[in-house]
Amino acid sequence: MLPYSPMIEEAKRQIDRSLEHFMSQIKRDYKLHLVNPILYKSIREFSLRRGKRIRPLLLILSYKGYCPARKRISSSLYHASTCIELLHNFMLIHDDIIDQSHLRRGKPTLHKILGKIVRTKRREKLGYDLGIIAGDIVYALAIDAFLSIREAPQRKERALKYFIQTAAFTAMGEFVDTLHGVENISKIKEKDVFLNYTLKTARYTFDCPLVVGAILAGANEDDIRKLSELGVLIGQAFQIQDDIIGIFDSQKNIGKSILSDLAESKKTLLVCHAYRTLHSSQKRLFIKLFNKPQKTYQDLLAIRKIFLCAGSLHYSLRQIQKRLDATFTILQHLKIRNKYREIIKDVILRLFKHSEGIAQRHHLAI
Repeated sequence: MLPYSPMIEEAKRQIDRSLEHFMSQIKRDYKLHLVNPILYKSIREFSLRRGKRIRPLLLILSYKGYCPARKRISSSLYHASTCIELLHNFMLIHDDIIDQSHLRRGKPTLHKILGKIVRTKRREKLGYDLGIIAGDIVYALAIDAFLSIREAPQRKERALKYFIQTAAFTAMGEFVDTLHGVENISKIKEKDVFLNYTLKTARYTFDCPLVVGAILAGANEDDIRKLSELGVLIGQAFQIQDDIIGIFDSQKNIGKSILSDLAESKKTLLVCHAYRTLHSSQKRLFIKLFNKPQKTYQDLLAIRKIFLCAGSLHYSLRQIQKRLDATFTILQHLKIRNKYREIIKDVILRLFKHSEGIAQRHHLAI
């Protein structure tokens, strides 16, 4: 993928520096290393792993887009923006435990690292227990990071409430997702899938950073509402793409087990469409493969073929495009400064290059 503009690349570098600075600050403030050196070391290493930093970046772009043109932007903005990256890490830590994943960003998940602190016959349980606790600590650190922003108290309080609400909504999404994992596929409808996408992904990945940045900068109520709507649309599209990548891409590219979503029997848009569309022997084969408790790479290939034959990949790609079109319509009508409107649009477009590539590889027009 082509590099971002110099301004975006510099913003990402500042976010990384701020995150590293914050990790040093919490060492002084919380003394995690004195409780246990591995506790601090593992949280620090996990938090500083290479990532897109899309969430803090969107918060910064939204804030700058709604600030007066001549306002001097405090460095505290970059420190505070790390709150959304830490919230993301908190979600990932707990999500990896629920999914029993072994890899995150190409490295061992946090609970796998923490399970090796001491020798015990119950290493797996120890890792899960300590991972839950470490995740809770990271959530507390996320709120601490948010408080570093220097803004009008009323805006800051409102933005913090939105941030906390987002954490609650995301947990609700995890709750729904976990229930869906054990529900019979026949009971899950497309609207249920999109509710899950909204709660579990869209709210904290796009809605929250865009809205929080706008609230802190003093955006008008109409734009705050539109940004929330826009964030949900992008978030749903992003999760559809993630589900597609989880089936149609390689483990090397996505940095986690490509069988993880299938192993968990996740009820994705691909799955729901295939179940609704297939008939007779094809449907029976799909259900047999989908319900297998231990799936192999050959099962993955068979399910890929079913998704292609049922038109589920094409349908899902079109749902992505439909939401992107609606997103850019809303973006065009925002009262955000034009420079930042265009940058946000570019950032969003780049996020969906992967699904474009998959569509081209399978000769699907979207």
